[in-house]
Amino acid sequence: MKQKLLEVLRTIAKEGYASGKEDQWIKGTDGSTTILWGKLEDEWSMKDVFYGGEPYGGVEVVFHQGKPFWTMVYYGYVVPEITDLGQIYSFLQKALSNRPEEMPLRGPQNYSQGDLTYSNGWEGDIDSYKGKEEITLNGKKVYEAQYLGGYVDQRSEE
Repeated sequence: MKQKLLEVLRTIAKEGYASGKEDQWIKGTDGSTTILWGKLEDEWSMKDVFYGGEPYGGVEVVFHQGKPFWTMVYYGYVVPEITDLGQIYSFLQKALSNRPEEMPLRGPQNYSQGDLTYSNGWEGDIDSYKGKEEITLNGKKVYEAQYLGGYVDQRSEE
């Protein structure tokens, strides 16, 4: 089951937020944005709901057979001195589309393009983890996010 979850997370990396397909995202009247992958009745599906633009926070839930199976909670921001948010978030989407095979949580440990560098470090395994990602511009931190999560609802009630 763990290997299948890793496969699903790798697929979501390409088809979720990192895809940049904002026209497929659902804007809620409560200020939320929802990104769906699959349908709840599918064997595997995902729902990612986040609030805000700057800063932002959200939760991604992977469902197995319609039940919550795995989750990630995240919160991030661009430092106030940066006015071109589009440049930072566009670069973040590129980094997030390159999730590492062994731990496809956010982006790779390191990713660079021009003057921008993304770094990501985590503790734990896919079943229970926490991590932090940063983007620097010419060596100066311009973005930071923290995340944590793991399996949910795995103990049967007796």
